[in-house]
Amino acid sequence: MRETNLTEREDVRDLVRQRYGEAALAILQGQTGAGCCGSSTSCCGPDDGGGPISSNLYSQSEADEIPEAAILASLGCGNPTALAELKAGETVLDLGSGGGIDVLLSARRVGPTGFAYGLDMTDEMHQLAEQNKAMAGAQNVRFLQGHIEEIPLPDNSVDVIISNCVINLSVDKDQVLKEAFRVLKPGGRFAVSDVVTEGEIPGSIRKDMEAYVGCVAGALDIGDYESKLANAGFTSIDFEPTRRYHFDDLATNTVRKEAVESLSEQQRIGLDGRILSAFIRASKPSR
Repeated sequence: MRETNLTEREDVRDLVRQRYGEAALAILQGQTGAGCCGSSTSCCGPDDGGGPISSNLYSQSEADEIPEAAILASLGCGNPTALAELKAGETVLDLGSGGGIDVLLSARRVGPTGFAYGLDMTDEMHQLAEQNKAMAGAQNVRFLQGHIEEIPLPDNSVDVIISNCVINLSVDKDQVLKEAFRVLKPGGRFAVSDVVTEGEIPGSIRKDMEAYVGCVAGALDIGDYESKLANAGFTSIDFEPTRRYHFDDLATNTVRKEAVESLSEQQRIGLDGRILSAFIRASKPSR
C-alpha cells in the first residue's frame, strides 16, 4: 500500500475520530440503533440489523456480564477476549478500546488480582467507556485517552495486548506495533482481531476515505502484517482467519457507491473472500 503523507494522516485521524465519536454520542444520547457512521449505514460497526463485519461476535453470556451500552458501541471485527487466553492476575491493554466492551470482559477474566487498561483517542468514546465502567462496577479498570501510536504506559508494563478492528485504522502501523512491543513485558502476548486482506485490492478502494473508516482501505495484506510484526521484534506470529466477506456485503456498508462502480464485475467477484477478519497472535521474546 502506498505511503501516506502527514496531511493525509491527519485527515484520516480526524475522519476516524469524527465517525467513531458520532457513534459514541448517539449511544450516550440513547440512539441505540445508530451505526458507526451516525446513520443507518454501517462502517466497521453494526447498523440496525448488525453489519457484516461486527454482527454476532459476543455470546449471550458475555453480553449479560456488561452494560448494554458497551455492546451497542462494539465496532469490532472479532472477540479478542475469547481468544487471548487471559489468565488471572495478568495486566491487559486494549488498543482502541471504544466503549470498553473488551476491557470490561478482560477485567472479569483476569480477576481482582489482574488489571485492564483501555486506550482510545475519541472524547465521546472515552466518556462512554467511563460510564460503562461505573455501571459495571469495575474496580480493576482504567481508561486512558491518547493515540495508539503513542501508548501512555511505561516499558515492559503489560502481559497482553488486545485490539479489535482498530490497528487497520492507523496510518502508521509500524509505530503502533513498535509501541505495542515496547510496553509488553518479556514473554508478553500480542492477541488482536483485525481486518486483513489476501492479495491485491483495487486502488479505488484503497483510496476511498470512507472505506478507510470502514476498516477496509487501511487493512494490511497478511504478508505485510507479518513483516511489520517481525520488524517490530515479535516472534511466533500466527494468523487465524475468523470471517471472510463477500465484497458486495462490504460495499453496501463501507465503501462509497462511486468507488464500487469503478470496478468491473470480474473485479468485484475476485474480491469475494479476499477481505477477512483474522485473529493475530505474536509474542515478545523472553529476555
